[in-house]
Amino acid sequence: MGLFDFAYNMGKKLFGHDDDAQKEIQKHIEEDNPGVEELNVEMGDEGKVVLTGKASSADAVEKAVLMAGNVEGVTQVDTSGVEAPEQEKEVEFYEIQKGDTLWAISQKFLGNGARYKEIFEANKEVIKDPDLIYPGQKIRIPLD
Repeated sequence: MGLFDFAYNMGKKLFGHDDDAQKEIQKHIEEDNPGVEELNVEMGDEGKVVLTGKASSADAVEKAVLMAGNVEGVTQVDTSGVEAPEQEKEVEFYEIQKGDTLWAISQKFLGNGARYKEIFEANKEVIKDPDLIYPGQKIRIPLD
């Protein structure tokens, strides 16, 4: 899949200066594991996270990327070390803007705001409440 960029100063706060960042990110992903076995997380300089493991699907890798990338202090996620099948569906990645709602995002990408539940389900490891999204957060949108 490659390398994904994220905003350094936005996202869920998982660790402080004294915490082991890679341990906290790995724990965060494993809590809602989207389907990545033998997961290993390494965090390098300047917020770059490297994921390795074996994914059951391309969706699993994308979800793991978003779970790691939507953490404050992470600037990039590298998935070149994750074994996974190729993505067979068309998926758009979207960075939430100020004023966005899942309804509006669904209207824009899927042509019907009422389909927001599809976006929520595709991101349930990243979005815990469809009414609580924030600017800078990245999500995946499966397209028809």
